[in-house]
Amino acid sequence: MKIEKGNKISIIGAGFVGSTTAYALLLEGIASEIVIVDINKDKAEAEAMDLSHGAAFLKPCNVKAGDYVDTKDSDIVIITAGVGQKPGETRLDIINKNLGVFKQIVPEVVKYNPDAILLVVSNPVDVLTYITYKLSGFPAERVIGSGTVLDTSRFKYELGEHFDIDPRNIHSYIIGEHGDSEIAAWSLTSIAGMSAEEYSTKVCEHCGPSLEFKKQIPEKVKNAAYEMIKKKGYTNYAVGLAVRRIVDAILRDEDAILTVSSLFTGQYGIDNIYLAIPTIVNRGGAKKILEVDLCEEEKEKLKASGDLLKSHLNEAGI
Repeated sequence: MKIEKGNKISIIGAGFVGSTTAYALLLEGIASEIVIVDINKDKAEAEAMDLSHGAAFLKPCNVKAGDYVDTKDSDIVIITAGVGQKPGETRLDIINKNLGVFKQIVPEVVKYNPDAILLVVSNPVDVLTYITYKLSGFPAERVIGSGTVLDTSRFKYELGEHFDIDPRNIHSYIIGEHGDSEIAAWSLTSIAGMSAEEYSTKVCEHCGPSLEFKKQIPEKVKNAAYEMIKKKGYTNYAVGLAVRRIVDAILRDEDAILTVSSLFTGQYGIDNIYLAIPTIVNRGGAKKILEVDLCEEEKEKLKASGDLLKSHLNEAGI
C-alpha cells in the first residue's frame, strides 16, 4: 500500500528496547515510516515483519528493516543499540563496551541524516549522548538523551501508589544522571498545589506522620531497573513508552517540558556534560534547559552527578 510521506523515524538496534519502541511508536500512529537497523539483519527483518502484520489495526505506516542508507532523511534517529546491563552491573560499567559500538554507529547515521535529531536511549545514556554529540558534530539541541523521562514516570507511579492518587496528577522530576546518582527533586514536587510533605500530613488519610517515603521511594526508583534485570534480564515496556513521549514532543512541536538529557553550558555551575533536567522540547530538539529553583542540597547533588559522569568520561579517554 502506498503511504503518504510524513514523519520518518529510524531505530538503530532491534533488541528488547528497540523493538518495543517501534511497537509503541506504531501504536501512536505518528510516523509514516519506521526503519529498523540491526547488526543481526534477520532479527530486524523479523521484527519489521511482525509489526507490519498489524497494519489492519493501525494508522498507515511503512515498517521495514534496512541498512544505514535506508535511514536517509529521517526526522529522528533513535539509538538503542549497544551492550546491555547484566545482573550486578551498573549503567556506568558498560561505557567502554559501548564506546566502540557508537564509534561505528554514529558516523553512519550522520552520513545519511545530516539534519535529523539524534535521540540516544542506550545506557549509560548521559555518557553515550555526550559521546554522540562529540562524534556527530551536530549542534547540542539536535542530540538529546532519553535522560530521566522514564525515572520521572517511575517516581510519579510510586508516589501515586503511596498517596493513592493518579500519577498524572503529580508534578515532579528525577534529575541528574539516569543511574545511581539521580536526584529526586522534592523541591519541585507538587500535588494539587501542595508539597509532598504537606499533602502527606494534611490530606492523605492513611499516610501518618512519617516522612520515610522521601527516602524509600527514590530508592525504589533508582533500583527498579536492577530488580527487573535480575528477574527477567532486561527492561523494555516503560522505556519504550518514555521514548514515544519524547518523539511525540518533537514531531508535534509541543514545547513540552521533559527531563531529557541535555548539554549543560554553565547552568548550576555545570559545563560540558549531558545530564537530565527539565528541558523545553520541540521540533528543533532540546530548545532550552530550564534553570529551575532547586534547593541547595539538590544543586550540590546535581553538581556531584555531573562530576561523576565527567570522571567516567575521563577514565574512558573521552
